[in-house]
Amino acid sequence: MRTVQIIDSLEIGGAEKMAINYANALSVTNEFSGLVATRAEGKLKNQLSDSVSYLFLKKKATIDFGAVFRLRKYCKENKVEFLQPHSSSYFTALLVKFVYPKVKIIWHDHNGLSEFISSEKSFALKIASFFFKGIIVVNYKLKAWAEKELNCQNVIYLPNFTTIDNAASTETVLKGESGKKILCLANLRDQKNHFLLLEVAEKLKQSHPDWSFHLVGKDFEDDYSANVRAAIVNKNLEENVFIYGSKNDIKNIINQSDIAILTSKSEGLPIALIEYGLSKKPVVSTKVGEIPLIIKDGINGFIVDVNEADLFYQKLVRFIDENDLRIQMGNSLHQTILENNSEEGVIAKYLNWVLSL
Repeated sequence: MRTVQIIDSLEIGGAEKMAINYANALSVTNEFSGLVATRAEGKLKNQLSDSVSYLFLKKKATIDFGAVFRLRKYCKENKVEFLQPHSSSYFTALLVKFVYPKVKIIWHDHNGLSEFISSEKSFALKIASFFFKGIIVVNYKLKAWAEKELNCQNVIYLPNFTTIDNAASTETVLKGESGKKILCLANLRDQKNHFLLLEVAEKLKQSHPDWSFHLVGKDFEDDYSANVRAAIVNKNLEENVFIYGSKNDIKNIINQSDIAILTSKSEGLPIALIEYGLSKKPVVSTKVGEIPLIIKDGINGFIVDVNEADLFYQKLVRFIDENDLRIQMGNSLHQTILENNSEEGVIAKYLNWVLSL
């Protein structure tokens, strides 16, 4: 099997990380595994295995015929059978298929808001889906949506998996008091709902002022980011909430934290949750996407409904006050991740499914 992952950029993010993970894993099992970054490179590039073929397309516009034909040439030279575009990069794959019909497209949908996309984008996706050989989704809600709304019969749910790069540098030093750090790995965008985090931080400042929150993820420097930063100032949280932007040394950052959280209002299956579990961190999260399939409340972590700031705060305080509980639930989540989100298990299901297409 000869497969190429396509992703818009290699900046740090969930879909980007999964494109890397699939490319690396398939380089072990497949005859050929490649990865194409269409618009931009980024910090994740150095996580690509040496055995993965890599192409930076330098795409300049939505329709860039030069980029399309460069990718067509790459596919022909490497006898590529399957293109696996992640999220919005499906359009690039579609244009390549128009000029190289023998290649098959497997769309990988990571976007927990796909069911809420605009009618214009939804129409374009519905047309494109006629040309998809298969669709991979990261939660069951997206599976139901794809089966109902799109024009492709071969839809499969495959959970995200990941590995943590232990060899990455240890460049980041989290601020705040040691042993009292709460981590949120999430890009600064509306879906991640940092305003819930700030509500909780405001409450925690009153009861546990020595604890701090650490926001690690891409800062798009847009209105959402500006509003988050303004809210930190308005709530007088400058010494309690710190923003770091994209970082490559995730293992090092997780190791410095004591509790991990997610405050999203919509998700697929966040890579951050898997990374938390692999590092045995106690987690408090909102109850969205596939998170309830991983976290069983009170057993291997805590989950609360979206925007339940009071309950989120109460669960967080339990972890703060009970160190033994943190250890117990961190270990339990670690076991859950090993059993359900291992690379070997997911890739085996993936390969069997692709062979059946």
